[in-house]
Amino acid sequence: MNLTEFEQSLNQASPPLEIGEPVLALWWDAKGDWEQAHRIAQDINNATGAWIHAYLHRKEGDLGNAGYWYRRAGRPVCQNSLEEEWRILVESVL
Repeated sequence: MNLTEFEQSLNQASPPLEIGEPVLALWWDAKGDWEQAHRIAQDINNATGAWIHAYLHRKEGDLGNAGYWYRRAGRPVCQNSLEEEWRILVESVL
C-alpha cells in the first residue's frame, strides 16, 4: 500500500485488513477518532509507537506529554504542521 491508496482507504467505513497497528492508528486518527488511534498507539511498544503517541498528544494540545513521547521515540519535538507530520508518519510506516 502506498500513500495514495492509504488516503483513498479513508473513504471507507472500516480500515483495510492488511495494515499493521501503526498504520491503523494513523487511519483512525485521520477518520477523526483520536481515542481509537490513541488506544492502538499505546499498545505499540517501540520507537514508532512512541512517535505516533507523541504526534497524537501534540495534536491533542498536551505538549508536555507529547515531549515525553518524542523523547521515548528518540526524536526531537516536531516543528512541522500536524498535517505534515501525519503525512511523514504514514509514509514512514507504510
